[in-house]
Amino acid sequence: MRGDRALMSDATDPWLIVGLGNPGPDYAANRHNVGFMVADLLATRIGGKFKRAQKAQAQVVEGRMGPPGPGSRRVVLVKPMSYMNLSGGPVTALRDFYKVPTDHVVAVHDELDVDYGMLRLKLGGGDNGHNGLKSMTKAMGPDYHRVRFGIGRPPGRMQVADFVLKDFSSTERKELAFLVDRSADAVECLLAEGLERAQSAYNS
Repeated sequence: MRGDRALMSDATDPWLIVGLGNPGPDYAANRHNVGFMVADLLATRIGGKFKRAQKAQAQVVEGRMGPPGPGSRRVVLVKPMSYMNLSGGPVTALRDFYKVPTDHVVAVHDELDVDYGMLRLKLGGGDNGHNGLKSMTKAMGPDYHRVRFGIGRPPGRMQVADFVLKDFSSTERKELAFLVDRSADAVECLLAEGLERAQSAYNS
């Protein structure tokens, strides 16, 4: 499949790992910001710190992911600073600046239709009403990878917009650090071993 053929490319070709979220402390712990949480952990793992991008409204970290040698991947971690529904602009600008093929773009995001604690990895597909994905797809088409962090559906009659912009519950927070860590592992596996193996290991 296309996601695995991407591994055949030169190891110097960069990957763009996009954590989706909203900027600012008021949103930092929201369910909608789990993509930022995973991106922050990945930045720590590669020993980098986010800084303002010169070419887009975003924060970036450049580095390498994976063991030294042929399995190492050049990565650019991205946190768009444009708010969720305008993510496509900065992501596309950075994709073009770094000359990243669209199938080397990975969006890490919250997913309503996956139960809390579950992950799903895929290449392409619809946006399922997610404003960040909707903006990215409008800007560059659907053929990018997604690491979907399940947050489940809102309880009772709570509106989706209210649910995603609330912090994780106290019960959810007990597992959150582990789940963010697992999501970061899934991103690394995707880059190192391809989509099929990452799906086998992490889709649940």
